Amino acid sequence: MSSKLPFSAPIRFTPLAMERVWGGRHFETLLGKDLPKDAVIGELWEIVDRPEAQSVVSGGTLQGKTLHDLWTESRQAVFGSLHLANPSPRFPLLVKLLDARDRLSVQVHPPAHRVEELQGEPKTECWYFLDADRDASIYAGLKKGVTRADFEKSLSEGTVEENLHSTPVSAGESIFIPSGRLHAIGAGLVIVEIQQNSDTTYRVFDWNRTGLDGKPRDLHIPQSMASIDFEDFEPTVTPSSNPVVANCPLFHVEKKSISAPLDMASPGDFCIVTGLSGEAECEGARLLPGEFLLIPSSMESALLNPVRENTSILVTRLPVSAS
Repeated sequence: MSSKLPFSAPIRFTPLAMERVWGGRHFETLLGKDLPKDAVIGELWEIVDRPEAQSVVSGGTLQGKTLHDLWTESRQAVFGSLHLANPSPRFPLLVKLLDARDRLSVQVHPPAHRVEELQGEPKTECWYFLDADRDASIYAGLKKGVTRADFEKSLSEGTVEENLHSTPVSAGESIFIPSGRLHAIGAGLVIVEIQQNSDTTYRVFDWNRTGLDGKPRDLHIPQSMASIDFEDFEPTVTPSSNPVVANCPLFHVEKKSISAPLDMASPGDFCIVTGLSGEAECEGARLLPGEFLLIPSSMESALLNPVRENTSILVTRLPVSAS
């Protein structure tokens, strides 16, 4: 067992594997992840605090503690004094990996002003493209000029794709997906997703596909039509040269290249570090691509040392405005 005191070392959680009809085994071959045998895995929920899914600390003096335990019982020690006033009963973010071997459904998440009516949860998210096939693309927003009536007609005729804004994407690029934005992830992508703590998704079209049970998957047409922003046209992808992946009141995500030791500690605050390339080490904790560490606020020093050349990371923070 580690000799370090609680909250004085990086915290690692055990990922939760989720079967998805559009998933595969790329986490295993690309990132060396241990996956359940004979399963089609589309998502790894890396940091989550929900009633139906709970991150558990995987080692050290906090082993066995859940993320909910830390948020409710050790808020200041782990997350810092800056977040003591946050009214959320659960940790406000959900961080996951996606492996899209096939394209996902065309979907939308409800905006905050419609959630009471729809009995859902708002969900704003961002995608960082960790790996991409040469011809990979996504759908985000509508083509310029498409109206609600146009979209409704395309639903009845099965021609939804003609109204969606499609754009090619490459590894290192990213995109912001606010609630209300129509979207679909294309095939051949591995994505780091940072989002609000929500699991409300309304499918409006699913390419006439059947689910893992062989039956057509449920669609949520009325809820989708109530949620779609029909003035959201052709959003742009953030280029890989831009270090800021997302900056909104819900989360701040930034990309950093590390060629020398970098202190990740921040008085009164915490951060989540995601390995993108190379390899790094922080107080004995190894960080490889597709791995995640939570740096607690109690760490006075948290030097992240690059072990290989071309090491890069994502740093996710919870803005104080979200508290």
